Amino acid sequence: MYDCVIVGAGPAGSTAAYHLAKAGRSVLLLDRATLPRYKPCGGGVSPQIAQWFDFDLTPAISVKVSKVRYTWRLQEPIEMELQTAEPLWMVRRDRFDHFLVQQAQRQGAQLQDGTKVTGIEFQSDRWQVNTLQAPVTGRYLIAADGARGSLAKWLGFNNRRYLLGGALEAEPRLDMPSEPIMHFEFGLLKNGYAWNFPKADGYSIGGGVFRSGRHQKYDLRPPLTQYAAEFGLEAAQVKQHGHPLLSWDGEQTLHTQQAVLAGESACVVDPFTAEGIRPAIFSGLKAAQAIDQALGGDIDALANYTRLMNEEWGGEMRWAKRLAQAFYQVPKLAYNLGIKHPGSTDKMLKVFCGELGYADVAQKAIQRLSMGLISGR
Repeated sequence: MYDCVIVGAGPAGSTAAYHLAKAGRSVLLLDRATLPRYKPCGGGVSPQIAQWFDFDLTPAISVKVSKVRYTWRLQEPIEMELQTAEPLWMVRRDRFDHFLVQQAQRQGAQLQDGTKVTGIEFQSDRWQVNTLQAPVTGRYLIAADGARGSLAKWLGFNNRRYLLGGALEAEPRLDMPSEPIMHFEFGLLKNGYAWNFPKADGYSIGGGVFRSGRHQKYDLRPPLTQYAAEFGLEAAQVKQHGHPLLSWDGEQTLHTQQAVLAGESACVVDPFTAEGIRPAIFSGLKAAQAIDQALGGDIDALANYTRLMNEEWGGEMRWAKRLAQAFYQVPKLAYNLGIKHPGSTDKMLKVFCGELGYADVAQKAIQRLSMGLISGR
């Protein structure tokens, strides 16, 4: 029997596995895919995550970016140099996720990839996790199997609070310009944006809607096809991958009997930018700390995990949600008064890198938009 079984080997699960194994706990990490596996993702990562690990992440970084370009309906371009101490990181998720898993393995965590979980059962003082191969047991369980995973439902989390969104992405392998640039397009999509993020051997091009209703359907293919054509790419010539996004939508319980949710299973995606990697890693770190404390006899450790996530991450996301509501309600005005504003990019980068909180920037941004509406700008 393991101290902890973790289902899902993405950033949340692999981070939790690393920190638990480093603390001397026996850990089993399960994933239905065989690693390394392809994962559609823009791949933008905040350098802030380096503080949560004690190893060098350089081998997992595809390229670093110091310039960003914005457009509104493919016009009105704005280019800016990023004024940050460390450029933003771009990663390919197959390599990045597998790299984190390998670090966990070096600490003693065991991996069973290519293993589909078929159900779970609580047995007296442990969790039995049933798979197509054989059942495994752990004193504690972390559900980190993503937006499409079943663990949250099996654990009884039937009323998670989230904003449902979706993304469609493709990752063509093409030569990139000598200077990598992050591209954002704000006019083609309602309640979202399109992007082109560079990688060392190509780029991720995609579009996302971040504030759709639970039953609303939106076809991302036409705007993505139009956007891809701007970069000389025929979208039909590359495989496109669609996936749901579960963005934070308020306080919620993230623990139950000897189990916690982490990553997108915990709906930690940023409702304004749809950033998912940094919050997933943060939740994996905090989940590992909570379970380590629980194994040490702290009966309140899992409840404290819920409280911490609601206070530290949820507190930030309350402001992110307000900013998203204001921004996507009047996107053209937001582009003119926000994106074009000289200090906006710098402030959002500081939020992304953990140097500022949303509360430090959202209130002024919302006030600026409100004044713009009143004045009719």
